[in-house]
Order: sequence, then C-alpha cells, then structure tokens
Amino acid sequence: MKNILFIHQSAELYGSDKTLLLLLKNLDKKEFNPVVILPFDGPLKEALEKENIEVIIAPVLKLYRKLFTPKNILNFFKEIELAFKIVNELNKKYQFSLIYSNTLAVLLGIMFARKHNIKHLWHVHEIIEKPKVFKNGFIKLLALKCNSFIVYNSKSTQLFWETNKKISKKGTVIWNGIETNLPQISAAEVSEIRTNKFLANSNQIVIALVGRISRWKGQMILLEAFNKMVSKTENIKLIFVGAPPPNQENFQEDLEEKIALYHLEDKVLIIPFQNEIHKIWQAIDIAVVPSTEPEPFGMVAIEAMLAQKPVVASNHGGLTEIVVNNETGFLITPNNEQELVIALEKLIHSELIRKQMGEKGYTRVINEFSVAHYVDSFEKFFHNYC
Repeated sequence: MKNILFIHQSAELYGSDKTLLLLLKNLDKKEFNPVVILPFDGPLKEALEKENIEVIIAPVLKLYRKLFTPKNILNFFKEIELAFKIVNELNKKYQFSLIYSNTLAVLLGIMFARKHNIKHLWHVHEIIEKPKVFKNGFIKLLALKCNSFIVYNSKSTQLFWETNKKISKKGTVIWNGIETNLPQISAAEVSEIRTNKFLANSNQIVIALVGRISRWKGQMILLEAFNKMVSKTENIKLIFVGAPPPNQENFQEDLEEKIALYHLEDKVLIIPFQNEIHKIWQAIDIAVVPSTEPEPFGMVAIEAMLAQKPVVASNHGGLTEIVVNNETGFLITPNNEQELVIALEKLIHSELIRKQMGEKGYTRVINEFSVAHYVDSFEKFFHNYC
C-alpha cells in the first residue's frame, strides 16, 4: 500500500474542495492510504472523516495577498515551524510515497517535499493573471526540480502555466469528475424547493448562478442583464446561491444594494451555500456561469448539465471544454451583457430548447466527466509514479 499525503487550502465544499472529496472517497483504499491536512474544521473535514479518512488540522502555509506585512510574515514563519513539526511526525509514521498539494495556494507540500526529498504533485486548479508577481512566483515554483509532477484541471489551465520546458515536460491534464448516480427528487420536492427556498411561483422560469459571490464570478453582469429582461418578461426569477469568501463580504453587500436600487427584491434572491446542491440544480430552469475572468474549469457547469439544465457560460477558460455552444448551452463573449440577454431570452421563451440542451448536456457529462474516469486517471498516475 502506498501512503499519500494530501494537503488542501480549505475545509469547505466549493469547487476544489469537492474534487478532492470525490477523489478520496472513490480511491482504491486497498492500494492507497490517503492522509489529509486541512487548515481548519469544516464540512470537508466532516465528509472525509465519514469515509474513514484521517484528517489533521495544521497550517498549510497558504499564500494570500496580505501576507507581505511584517506581522503576517512573522506569523508565517511560526506556522512553518508548527506545520513541519506535524508533518515530520506523520512522515515518520507513514513514510509518504508522494505529497499531493491541491491548488497552488498551499506551500507546505512543496516546502516539505524539497527538504525531505519526497516526490511532489501539484494539482493546479487556478488561472492567476493578477497580480503578476504571484503569477511569476508560481511559474518559478512549478519549475522547481522538487516539484515532480503537475496535474491541470483543464487544457486552458495547462496552456496558461506551461511557459517553459521545465514546466511543460512534467504536466498532464485530468478533467474534473462528478458523481453521476445522484438520486432524482420528486416533483413534490422540486415544488417545495421552488416555493420555500426560491420564493418562486409555478409559472416562473428560475435562472440561477451558483458559486462564490466574488469580483469575477459575474453576479453583477447577470443582475444587469436580468434587470434589462424583467421589464419585458414578467415570469422570471433570479437566484444567486453562495456566499462571499472570508473578509470579502463587501461583494455581497454591493450586490444587495444594486438589487434594492433596481427594486428587484421580489424577483432576485440570494441564498447561502447548500450542502445538497444537486437538489437545487433540479429545481432551477437555466444555469448561468458568466465569469468575467477565465474559469480554470467550471464545476458548476457540469453539475447543472448533470441535472439536465442548459448552461449559458462565458466563452473562455475551462468552460469552453465543458459547454458545447448551441448544443448543451450557449457560450457568450465574456462581459458582454447584450449577448447574455439574447442567450437567456432564447431559453426563457422556448421550453423545447431548454429540454433538448439539457438532455445533450446530461449525455456529455456521463460520457466525459464521470467519477470513474476521473479517479481511474489518478489511480493510474499514482501507480506509475509513486
């Protein structure tokens, strides 16, 4: 059996959290023993422990924009000492064959692997265009000899980071996967969600954006497009599902202010993150992923397609590898409000188009993004290189 240390930046259940949980839940435990380090308690820790996976809370040496102040740098060095002490004890016990760092945000894996000459895999889920100092810093880290392998979550992510031969010779793409055997909910449950969570009536077309409320996820541009449509089309409702990142609550506050300014309180609703998100997807009619910057992958698009919903998405990043334009949804020019309105109106006014695109999207997910394909790709990788 091969012992692998997995290090992750969060304990929530958003995109990269879900992909890690999916991999570890389905990994062949007779062949591989995963041990996980998370920075704090949360739903991901709870979900992993339900699978009898050992989870340790420790500093993961997360890189963030406000790190470079005297106080934060001092705290960072203290965290290095504590984190190394914890991982040293774990390594004595397990003799790890590989350290797997999930997302570029965590530096503990690469630092410990370099010091102790352990193979290191960086699973890259990010496209980081700004600030340039961060982008250039990560390029140097990815090129380090001690960073043995790179797995990208999309071809778009790979293309962004492969800037030199040192990086390109050790990278591969493994698309994210999703559990495809999720239970269908009854018409009564759908009605209950629409009535009690969405506050929508039976005649309304529910449009939804699921994801972090942040600078670049596109909530504002979708709200602007919805405001243009609502005067012409009364039977529509807009739902935002999610919450802002810690210490970025201003993004939700700005969104709420704009909703009030447009007097859309009865037409637009913000609800917090939902654990059983597959039920939410089954209760909506149209999914929108209008990211203003490139999505490295676009997990929410797969979730919506699995629920047989058409997807309107920005035509850049990993979304271009998921959504087939005019077939499983519409790809629109990023930040183009008018194109977004046109795409949404086509779907609002045609139940047949929504149904056909939803069915084709479901088939695409089953064929290309299944959990079996995702986990099998990683198991082959671990067998070959651990």
